[in-house]
Amino acid sequence: MPLTDIISNSEQKRSCYRQDFLFIARLLYAGTVLFTLDIALKASTAYAQQNEPAKSLEKPELSSKPIINTETPKKHKRPIAEERLEALFNTESLSYLLNHNNTALHRQDISAGYFVAEQAFGNLAPGLKPWRDRLSEHGFTFELTYKGEGMANLAGGLSKGMDYTHEIRASMLFDLGKLTGWNPLQGWYLHGIVMNREGRQVGWDHVGERNVLLTEVWSIHGPAAARLADLYLEKSFLNNRININVGRISLTHTYSTSILLCTFMTMCSAPMAIREPAGWSVYPKTSWGGTLRFRPMHDLILRTGIYRIGPKARDNTGWAWGDEPYTGIQTPIELTWEPFFGRRKLPGHYKIGFGHDTSPYPDMVGTIPAAFAGSVHPHKLKPRDTFYIEADQMVYRSHGEHQMAGGYVLAGFIHNTPSNSTFSNEFYAGASLLGIIPHRPLDRLGVMYSYYQLSPRLAYGQRMQEAAGVPLGPYINGPQTHSAILEAYYGIPVTPGLVVTPEFEYMMRPGETSIIPNAILAGLKVIAAL
Repeated sequence: MPLTDIISNSEQKRSCYRQDFLFIARLLYAGTVLFTLDIALKASTAYAQQNEPAKSLEKPELSSKPIINTETPKKHKRPIAEERLEALFNTESLSYLLNHNNTALHRQDISAGYFVAEQAFGNLAPGLKPWRDRLSEHGFTFELTYKGEGMANLAGGLSKGMDYTHEIRASMLFDLGKLTGWNPLQGWYLHGIVMNREGRQVGWDHVGERNVLLTEVWSIHGPAAARLADLYLEKSFLNNRININVGRISLTHTYSTSILLCTFMTMCSAPMAIREPAGWSVYPKTSWGGTLRFRPMHDLILRTGIYRIGPKARDNTGWAWGDEPYTGIQTPIELTWEPFFGRRKLPGHYKIGFGHDTSPYPDMVGTIPAAFAGSVHPHKLKPRDTFYIEADQMVYRSHGEHQMAGGYVLAGFIHNTPSNSTFSNEFYAGASLLGIIPHRPLDRLGVMYSYYQLSPRLAYGQRMQEAAGVPLGPYINGPQTHSAILEAYYGIPVTPGLVVTPEFEYMMRPGETSIIPNAILAGLKVIAAL
């Protein structure tokens, strides 16, 4: 048989296997939705009553003393260091002017896990707990998670239609000291994530939006049958005062992110203006490098690192490390202030960050048409900088004393070098509110408005091309300037290990022009933890 026929048959088989797998995943998604709808009415009331505090109808007692959580903090795999970092200096910065003696509160307040899936409040297979505990005692813990997203364009955009995406993820944590019994490895941890992502992006197929992702799971790096994401070592030094991560790491797991942002489809794992530049390796894409973390004072966390970065590799699996292009170095730094306000000691997180990417980036003005070649000249290749400021603040507590037990307001602003970045600015503001419906204490409502401004140089170049009669390129309908999205969700923890979230999005100016009608989308996200 000719070699071309063998290759063709092999490609056809792989295509069939992928289609079969995608079909099975869709059946799993549909079955999970039906299962959820069937048991939701039966389980929701009982589940709410079980989690309702015994004195929920009484007015909470307000105290000027720090609120200390007496429950045992949960174990989270990402990142484990943040829960136990001790301060270099036994004092506070600006928080000293707000409240005194908050040290105990900082030690006891639970740090929420990064992934939304880890907030499924348990596992669908509680019978595995004894087995998990035995493995943990010997140094190995894991999570198996399914996340499915179905979003439909109901009106506007390019066409009506629905797309489905999913992620099946295995997160692993190896305690090297326990596993090997070797004293020099005590305190060393190895993190690893392997995943499968499949599906299509509704923004591309039906809305006409190719810059802003309208679902979380469909990565800008496309699907991969078994992709290796994070694989890195972690170690704390000086009595847990300094922590390092070294290996293959997604920068958006550490910088410009939060658990609150990742409850929104369009914001996970970081704002779009952070995710788009190649220098910020976006989950599940990883880069070689490391991050240093420490608390200068009790209410401050400083993160900084250095990473070797580059554009998307030809091999999309995450395993072909030798095939990755390399263009420069990314050096991010982020300072977080964590105060507690008021008599209820409501926590806040206020971040300011900066990243310098040494890679040479071209001018966004693009190719100058011949009619303007004598008067307009593109800028030289130059590095790219990113500045951001983000904040979230709890405004009330509800059903608990840990950091996710309450409602938050949040906002942020991101600025990239305008001449060589697709997104020059992004602004967002929203709220994430817990337990606002009676007898549903663990449900969470989220609303977010995001505004995206593209590079002025990009629009300038496109206007010149229009004037010269030069095609703007595929999927571009005119000079691209700005767009905006309004997103809302309602997260329902149906049963331990299962969260169902109806989603709504209103896309304004798809394609960053006024040509495509505004789009209305609705869908459902299902998260299941084994």
